[in-house]
Amino acid sequence: MRLFHYHLVTSKVRETEARYLGRLGFILLARYGRIGEDQATFESGVPWDELDRMGFRLRLSELQRGAVNVVVQPGHWQIPRVDHLGLALDEDEFVAVLTRANLSGLKVQEHAGRRTFVTTNAGLRLEVHPPRDWIDELLDGERDLRLAELHLRADDPETKVSGLCEVLGTDAHGGRIDVGGTLSEFLPGGPQGRPELHAELFT
Repeated sequence: MRLFHYHLVTSKVRETEARYLGRLGFILLARYGRIGEDQATFESGVPWDELDRMGFRLRLSELQRGAVNVVVQPGHWQIPRVDHLGLALDEDEFVAVLTRANLSGLKVQEHAGRRTFVTTNAGLRLEVHPPRDWIDELLDGERDLRLAELHLRADDPETKVSGLCEVLGTDAHGGRIDVGGTLSEFLPGGPQGRPELHAELFT
């Protein structure tokens, strides 16, 4: 199991994107959105002022470095909130996660046979993947960078952690859970619903 992806929602998309590109050394894979009624995708090299002149409306930006993939999507919150976490699983882990989710009556959604989402009892969504070639290629980047710690703020940290444990079949220790080598911690004082991004540690 490996936590390789997280999806952020924020009203400060450009500032958040710039933080990953400038301070953290990520690369921009692409910006996805629309011009008028047509879908449009722009890779790195097309600046925001040019996109603005074209009338580009952003749906999401995708960034990557090493074995870490981050998506930033426009939303209502200045402090980025986590829409979902992305997990790479082996075949047995994938089957076990879906089995536990179904036995617990959790919501499971499949999108075009490419992505599977599980919603925990605490309202946190997980994007779970069985072995896939593109994920294997991404995880090869662990020698360059991996996500060692992810700290989130929530209104009820214990409930968020117990919801993760229920789906993943693992144990927590004082608001912390090890997700495939990534220490994931939920801190108090956050909002209801989607947790806020508080801090990351990359190694």
